[in-house]
Amino acid sequence: MTGGHGYTETQGTEGTEGMDVTLRLPSGRVCNTQYAVHNSQSAIRDPQFDIYLVGVGGQGVLTIGSLLAEAALRQGIPANYYESKGMAQRGGFVKAQLRLGREVVGPNIPERGAHLVISMELSESLKGVRFVKPGHDFLVFGHVWAPTAVMLGKAPYPTLGQVREQVEAAGARWRYVAADVLPTYQGLPVPANIFVLGATMALTGLPEVLSVDDVRETVREKWRRAAERNLYAFQMGYDAYAGG
Repeated sequence: MTGGHGYTETQGTEGTEGMDVTLRLPSGRVCNTQYAVHNSQSAIRDPQFDIYLVGVGGQGVLTIGSLLAEAALRQGIPANYYESKGMAQRGGFVKAQLRLGREVVGPNIPERGAHLVISMELSESLKGVRFVKPGHDFLVFGHVWAPTAVMLGKAPYPTLGQVREQVEAAGARWRYVAADVLPTYQGLPVPANIFVLGATMALTGLPEVLSVDDVRETVREKWRRAAERNLYAFQMGYDAYAGG
């Protein structure tokens, strides 16, 4: 199945939820990221860096992962990228795992093994807590998507303080991006996922592996017709948290 973001999805190996992702680079070269991939450029270094992403359908969580995988390819860094969707609909649980710096590696990041966790929804953050590596970054975007049980008053929804407490109890560095600070571009809110990506490059240790310039250029080339809007979202996210 060909996705709408410049890559191709094929059925994965972990039941019906798994997705192998084939990235199609601007040059036309195709790389399947279920296996280690890299471009022809010489890598400056060969980092080992695992990123665990969680959120709900419709937030662009998987797009963040594919953008980071493509940015790694620009730098000649091997990248294994694996997507998983709980329910193929808006609001269903979504996760992705991106493993950098190894030619061959399995798709599953071990518990306490992720150098970075990015959560696009407050309550879904709790599903990523056990994967963060102590001493590393856990970035939360404070968007709230209340499930039906919560809306009906049949289940509680965690508070921001409760989520932070669990993240810090796991030994992670808490990084927070408020959901109500999204700027507008030509009268409309910018894409939240691209804003969060910019904030991630400002708040976490990810730039030690992927350069801000390469991630920015990947955003620009991903959707050329909307390049100005997406670059604005990325830069505003970066500027809002630079030095934080």
